[in-house]
Amino acid sequence: MTAADPRPLTGEPVALDLLNTRWVVDGEPLDLFAGAAGLTRVEGVAVWLESTGLSGRFRADAPTLIHLLTARESLARAVADPADPTARSLVDAVLEHGRIRATLTAEGPGERAEFADPAWGPAWTAARNYLDLLGSAPDRIRKCASESCVLRFYDVSRNGTRRWCSMAACGNRAKASRHYARTRER
Repeated sequence: MTAADPRPLTGEPVALDLLNTRWVVDGEPLDLFAGAAGLTRVEGVAVWLESTGLSGRFRADAPTLIHLLTARESLARAVADPADPTARSLVDAVLEHGRIRATLTAEGPGERAEFADPAWGPAWTAARNYLDLLGSAPDRIRKCASESCVLRFYDVSRNGTRRWCSMAACGNRAKASRHYARTRER
């Protein structure tokens, strides 16, 4: 059984969920892969694999951790500055470790991801997911509007105006702060 996921935001697309393995609480940076919530680094990988639905396909071990850290840094740079050619090269370097093989299934045409080294699977899956997000709606990849929050999300709201990683956390704090400022002015 895997430990509970301590992160404040889960359930985002795999690429952004990997970025969200780093977060801030009360000004303190936390990292799921570096001992947050008392987890070992490999336990953090197991928690992440479980939360993203990848635990049945990939192992939580030291090589997987190293490749996830590489992918996370590459994706963080690419999301922060999509025009940065170095960031694009770093994401491409992660993508070099896997490929899509066309298959024929009982339902018809299909695809299967293949890896020379399965430890690259989760990292490659996250990088590949980032390409999918870019292909569908790159403007929907967002950073939380809270200055103290580092989390990323994919805006699936109908009108595309989501600003906060979570209305229950950052959105509520912003509303409370605005309300406090208004009442102080009176």
